[in-house]
Amino acid sequence: MSVTRVLDLPEYYLENFGDKEDAFAGKVNGQWVKWSMKKFTETAHQLASGLINSGLQRGDRAVIISNNRPEWNVIDFAVQYSGAVLVPVYPNISGNDLKFILQDSGAKIIFVSNNIVFANAKLACEGLASPPKIFTIQNGGAENISLLIENGKKNPREEVISVIKNETHPDSLLTILYTSGTTGTPKGVMLSHNNLVSNFTTLCDLPPVDHTCRALSFLPLNHIYERMLTYLYLYRGPAIYYAESIETIGDNIRELKPHIFSCVPHLLQKVYNRITAKGLEQKGIKRKLFFWAVQLGEKFEVRKPGNSWWYKLKLSIASKLIFSKWREALGGNVRAMISGGAALEPRLCRIYWAAGLPVLEGYGLTETSPVIAVNNFNPDSICFGTVGPVIKDVTVKFAADGEILVKGPNVMLGYYNRPDATAEALDKDGYFHTGDIGTLVEGRFLKITDRKKEIFKTSGGKYIAPQMIENLLRTSQFVEQSMIIGENQKFPSAIIVPSITFLKDWAKLKGYSIGNTADEIVKNEKVVKRMESVVEKINVQLAQYEKIKKIILLPKEWTVDGGELTPKLSIKRKVILKENESAIENLYKE
Repeated sequence: MSVTRVLDLPEYYLENFGDKEDAFAGKVNGQWVKWSMKKFTETAHQLASGLINSGLQRGDRAVIISNNRPEWNVIDFAVQYSGAVLVPVYPNISGNDLKFILQDSGAKIIFVSNNIVFANAKLACEGLASPPKIFTIQNGGAENISLLIENGKKNPREEVISVIKNETHPDSLLTILYTSGTTGTPKGVMLSHNNLVSNFTTLCDLPPVDHTCRALSFLPLNHIYERMLTYLYLYRGPAIYYAESIETIGDNIRELKPHIFSCVPHLLQKVYNRITAKGLEQKGIKRKLFFWAVQLGEKFEVRKPGNSWWYKLKLSIASKLIFSKWREALGGNVRAMISGGAALEPRLCRIYWAAGLPVLEGYGLTETSPVIAVNNFNPDSICFGTVGPVIKDVTVKFAADGEILVKGPNVMLGYYNRPDATAEALDKDGYFHTGDIGTLVEGRFLKITDRKKEIFKTSGGKYIAPQMIENLLRTSQFVEQSMIIGENQKFPSAIIVPSITFLKDWAKLKGYSIGNTADEIVKNEKVVKRMESVVEKINVQLAQYEKIKKIILLPKEWTVDGGELTPKLSIKRKVILKENESAIENLYKE
């Protein structure tokens, strides 16, 4: 059978891969609980029947606020079978944003993961004219979804579900995703079945996995990036295992030994920093071999001339002695890691590829379902420092100011209840205005240079692209996070969150005493001088007007819970500027 709608996937899976016992798996009380596709499909149908019996109608909106788990997908397909529209929400969303989403979407039902999320949802429902009914996935203060499932078992509505399936078209609305963004009120992105199907069917052959493989999932399913990949995995057949939490990823990888997983550059940088910290602990020849291998990795090429027989010989030695341990630390089976959400530093990408851990860096937005371009294993389709070639059936062009414009079957239907915002984002020719600045390398590889709204001008009239400089700063193991500032000022400066762990290791090797707490460490004179030398090294690569003149060192890492990062780990510039207003003011005093 062919897949033209997302709801076709379970039937397609059973027809092509059979009733695998671990189509999905999640941990409960420390044990993997597996869901076969037959059990998954039956439960989704029972839940859909229960939803229909409870009064949920076609076109109604159902909100889900949950961590990654097999039940998330059960709810996704049950909502599709009932004819309703799923609205996924991040579990750590603020109360104000949740209230806005519930009101704007007109939600009729909410699924929550646990008591904490339930309490937040209950509070957000207060004052709503028609508060939605809340059901919990785990045991909690609200009714459990098991009641809906049992109701559906007793009173199945298969005939109704069959009619709904038959009348669901590829262009029917599948989901509404409210983009958190870094500023402003959330906007509901409307995506159709065809938007998602066009994306995952186009990309299905790019990751080197099949029904014999395992995929580990830990990026939020509420984001279209991981959700589309889930549909792609269902189309290709690998078992999908959900990590317990972001903190347990390392343990889950070693236990599960996955063949593929998606990630963000921040995580890849953290993994690399931990590996190199281990290298610094080595002595003598072992330490020299470790960093010889890293330096070799920095010169790695996939398609350009440069990997001579002599280089390949040295790389094979490095692979056996050093990189084999890296691969083992990631389970020993990794065929590809898919990176998105932010720019990946090219040097880091080269090193991972040299280590036999290929990173497929791509680019996209919620409004484009999401992938626009991606590096892949097809011949001549990798270019470090870019997000790869534009995918099939998608067209990219550039506005006069360099903004990337996109047209294709993956582009959204529009913003829910926002015809004004839709008209602003989608021009008369059907091109979506991404807000990103970019260019084509070699006429075919898309390169993102910055966010249009984040570029600022100094008082001298020079434009600064902060992301480019921030990415350079993060190539240093001393830098955990960074943000470039200086709008309407004489020069740019940097707010830096140093890697406290790496600074401690550095101080130990040098025999320095730099303090015990993060607050003490960032104020230490030796640390400040070392961080200034990091900046000086970066400044060599920058134009005169781009050079960082001053820095602010912060002791505390920016987090989603702290409010400085969006759920996809983009920095909220206005929040960080506000939090450090006094320090920035002092920085620019004459």
